[in-house]
Amino acid sequence: MAEFDGVADVKIFPTRCESFEQRVERAQGATAIINSRSYVVWREEEFEHLPDLRFISVCGIGTDSIDLESARARGITVSNIPGKTAPVVAEHAFGLMFAAAKRAAWYTEMTRKGEWVKKDGMFVSGKTVGIVGTGNIGAEMARMCNSFGMDVIAYTFNPSDERAERLGVRYVELDELMAESDVITIHTKLTPDSEKLIGAHEIGLMKPDAILVNVARGPIVDEAALVEALNEDRIGGAALDVFEEEPIPPDSPILSCEQVVLTPHIADMTPEGLDLLNQGVVENTLAYLRGSPINIVN
Repeated sequence: MAEFDGVADVKIFPTRCESFEQRVERAQGATAIINSRSYVVWREEEFEHLPDLRFISVCGIGTDSIDLESARARGITVSNIPGKTAPVVAEHAFGLMFAAAKRAAWYTEMTRKGEWVKKDGMFVSGKTVGIVGTGNIGAEMARMCNSFGMDVIAYTFNPSDERAERLGVRYVELDELMAESDVITIHTKLTPDSEKLIGAHEIGLMKPDAILVNVARGPIVDEAALVEALNEDRIGGAALDVFEEEPIPPDSPILSCEQVVLTPHIADMTPEGLDLLNQGVVENTLAYLRGSPINIVN
């Protein structure tokens, strides 16, 4: 690679790419792509039409929008931004937990309809929270929940006594976590091992008033099984920032569930979060152009 001389041509596309053709057309001739939205995918089909492409920086930690194996085979380096926005995302999850526990979305809808109705909410302090995935975001969530006086248990594919002590959590098996927790909050990354990790069996173990929070990736949860449990009042509620299909289709059954809080994959969308992400993708891209790539995931 030629040494970067500090000058680069930059293309900015302010509108979303709606099709394969748009993605390929806009990226023609690009050496580097900054992927700012998780639903803009880059697969083998796109790479075949982008012979100049050598680098992609994801504007976040998740890389499920990129075919990493195909990128590697074509000599395309992929970087992400690990850890920078963990406190921002965890705070969103913490807020979603309270919104669901206090039935905020349901009460808002009922009150707007003129229905002055009341149902029990959840007193969160002192309850058991089960954290699925204890990377940067899960660790930050554990810190917040511990500070609020919750009993924190956790599940991870690679538990260790040292990490458990450092985070103030007790590692348990997934079935035990699902059965014991008053709140389950998901922070693991999407991999073949974690896809549908929370399925009908796991949801069936939840307490009748337990809440499921997901700010990780939609496919980690079997959405159809979650909808069924919500519609049958077998669990207390859910709070979701991510979905199996994004943007969420207007006919998605989850939209008809009463005891849910929904946000459109915006857990890190605060001025502070966006500044951190923008800083991260610029650092990644400059490092690649200078010949010393960082945060490589493939």
